[in-house]
Amino acid sequence: MSIIRHTLTGTVILLTLGLGSTGHAQVPPAEGAPGLVPAPDAPAADDAVNSTVVYHADYFAPYNPVSANDMLSRIPGLSLGGGGGRGGGGNRGLGTSGNLLINGQRLAGKDNSTQNQLDRIAASEVQRIEIIRDTSGELNVRGAGQVINIVLAEALSRSSTQAELITRLNQDDTLEAGATVSHSRQVGGFTALINLEARPNYENRETWEASVTPDGTVIERLLENNIRDQNEYQTSASISYSTGAHRMQLNGLLQELSYPRPISRRFVDIDGDRIIPFAERELTDNDESNWEVGGDYEYTFDNGSRLSLLFVVNEEVRDSVRERFESGLGDPDGALEKNLFIETNRTTTEKIVQGNYNFSLTDSQSLRLGLERADTELNSSLFIATRSGTQPPSPRFGGLSPIPSLNNAGTTVQEIRYEGFAFHRWTLSDRAILESSLVYETSEISQRGAVQKTRDFSFLRPAVDYRYNITDNFQFRASVRREVSQLSFASFAATAQEDDRNRDANAGNPELVPEKAWNYTSELEYRLPQDAGVLSARLFYADIDDYIGRINATVDPNQPLSATGNVGPSQRTGLFLNASSRLTYFNRPDAIVSLGVGMFDSQVIDPFLGTQQRTGGRGFSRLNFRHDVTALGLNYGVEFQYPFNGGNADIDITTITRNYQDTSLNLFVSKVFFNNLTFRLESDNTLDSESCRERQRFNGTTIDGTVRVTEDSCSSRGRRLTLRIQTTF
Repeated sequence: MSIIRHTLTGTVILLTLGLGSTGHAQVPPAEGAPGLVPAPDAPAADDAVNSTVVYHADYFAPYNPVSANDMLSRIPGLSLGGGGGRGGGGNRGLGTSGNLLINGQRLAGKDNSTQNQLDRIAASEVQRIEIIRDTSGELNVRGAGQVINIVLAEALSRSSTQAELITRLNQDDTLEAGATVSHSRQVGGFTALINLEARPNYENRETWEASVTPDGTVIERLLENNIRDQNEYQTSASISYSTGAHRMQLNGLLQELSYPRPISRRFVDIDGDRIIPFAERELTDNDESNWEVGGDYEYTFDNGSRLSLLFVVNEEVRDSVRERFESGLGDPDGALEKNLFIETNRTTTEKIVQGNYNFSLTDSQSLRLGLERADTELNSSLFIATRSGTQPPSPRFGGLSPIPSLNNAGTTVQEIRYEGFAFHRWTLSDRAILESSLVYETSEISQRGAVQKTRDFSFLRPAVDYRYNITDNFQFRASVRREVSQLSFASFAATAQEDDRNRDANAGNPELVPEKAWNYTSELEYRLPQDAGVLSARLFYADIDDYIGRINATVDPNQPLSATGNVGPSQRTGLFLNASSRLTYFNRPDAIVSLGVGMFDSQVIDPFLGTQQRTGGRGFSRLNFRHDVTALGLNYGVEFQYPFNGGNADIDITTITRNYQDTSLNLFVSKVFFNNLTFRLESDNTLDSESCRERQRFNGTTIDGTVRVTEDSCSSRGRRLTLRIQTTF
């Protein structure tokens, strides 16, 4: 199947699924791809004209991969973009961005993303992987530095089933289990991929905390156990049909994520020589689920032009009921009395339809025109009650007294958005490509409930992307983009405060507007000869208007409140350095070591303190290593991360919080038995790394108050051992 006929903006990775008893049959490359088919023991081929690197299936045969994701992990310098996002606070609609394709096409979905399918596609079907480093008018994504395209081989019929069993031992000796089964089938032009998952997601996080006064006196100690007792269940399917110039695809996803979260806290108040213990218990019942249906249709005209129609419909439910109980002072094991009730209900629905037409203007220029409509709606409610309220107790509020000023009986926020876009690709020379785009969007956001409000927005978002191949392996990329953030509709009304047990709610902000930013990026990438590795450096700068952070929303001075709001202008800069190499210098070509460093700076004038503050962290460093001992069917690896802590704080109306992360280490070892049964043992959080927090609480507010107490806390979910048994048949 010929999918790629020209090259892409950025780096494109194409996986092509093959057939046969070994699953690694050698097949000719796609038209326009490099003409060299490497031998099984040869590295990928470099193509000077198309800046394309090709990995055929037989290249991976010695590694005994189980899934397409396993194959990608053997390629140095490869990175996948993030998944989708929801209209209530994620990506704006479908757009045209992304770096992962299947059969040259995007998956028409957001929750049911293409990246999630990498583990579901059996490696026995993969024919080849192409990394295309230039742009192409024929690909259905734009503006990505790296695009991954998985292509299924043509055959009269084929089928495969992939199964995985999972067992996990947590540090508290809790043993959990799960399983995944994926089945793919092709009959003529019809293909289908069906997946069933039951994945364990248990966590027991222990927290230790000490409360210290400004003079250094410890006045309270806390030990908390926070348990997430969750199993994730998912059913997904993707079916497609191709015949001649027509191609159709339909995708579906159903997830059930509900779980209880019991929390127990043991306090010790210290008053001079007096030790006063007491206890708290919380139980939160979380009802979480989502479903999604998406599809697309594409028609290719005789002249190569393509017309595409895509749609996505989804719904996400996030409901919870949280109740807190406390014992009497000095009696931590005594009777518990309810003192807090919080019920949160949130349902987000999204309906998106997009049409686009892609055609050539000349031999060196192509144009894509499109229109998208998105309808996003959030229905939310919030009910809060305490034991000490002034209202009569109500069964609706768990038998406690409602807090009228914090309750939100029902809010609906809806956005109707239209977006028109045009993408122009121009091959300036055999080494230079320029891609430009212009997106115009107009939207109406309406809010109903306690606040009745309608606002209209319109934005123009131009972008320019330039690529130049300095040499066959050395590429320069630069881009300038105007971007607009997607608002989180949950911030429009009062919401429960889930990060601070001493505060119950945050105020809503119906005046919130999106962030606007000019983003400037430049990147150099050098691919070492003979597939030895990749070196890259990327520098970015963002000039942001209407930065979204925390603002003062206090109405009653006795009840300070904050809300999500537009703080003002902000700037971000950053540098990413990455190096990935095979250890061919040590005669270990099957070993790959990858190093990455990110260094960031940012600034904004904080609305509470009136001083310049960072808006994010300082950076990170990471080291990844994997080695395949092909003669033994064995591979092992290390993932190590070292964060650059400090430099930024989360400043709110009554608190200033600084977070710190420990270094982290993950290990794995995998062995193939009986030619088709892979055992993989993973050690997660091997160093028992902790997340630490320093939170200052103020007398009054952070605006004019003084520090009352500082809470120093650290938490860890402990080490975990996971055993995965995988096979394909």
